[in-house]
Amino acid sequence: MSKPIKIGIVICDRYRTCAGGKCLRAMRERAGAFSLYEGKEIELVGYTTCNGCPGGNVEYLGDEMVRNGVDVIHLATGLIVGYPPCPHIETFKSFLETRYGIKVVVGTHPIPEKYRLMHTKLGSWETPEWQPVLAASIADEATRKAYD
Repeated sequence: MSKPIKIGIVICDRYRTCAGGKCLRAMRERAGAFSLYEGKEIELVGYTTCNGCPGGNVEYLGDEMVRNGVDVIHLATGLIVGYPPCPHIETFKSFLETRYGIKVVVGTHPIPEKYRLMHTKLGSWETPEWQPVLAASIADEATRKAYD
């Protein structure tokens, strides 16, 4: 058996009391951004918040995750679907990749359909720079509805 891919998850501090149900479900189902690991073994080795705007914990969370052997850090879908979406996503991704030399994926569970509909009405994700941010978690309509 091959060595599992070790995953760390960073959630938005607005959701600091989140039990991680959708993220963990998506890990099990290999849904949303976790579809990248279809057919592969994965292990969660870290789960923390950004510590609130502008993400003070992002500077430090990588140290512990790297000590725990993290291979990939996922910036949780909550950073995308919150109102407003996190304005620091790209900064977090760039910093973590540069500082630790590890892959950072934006997204965890599929974007729930109710959030897609609201952000469409609000125009939150209309600009071209949002398309790569949404790519790993947008999923198809049936999957989005299953995560509502």
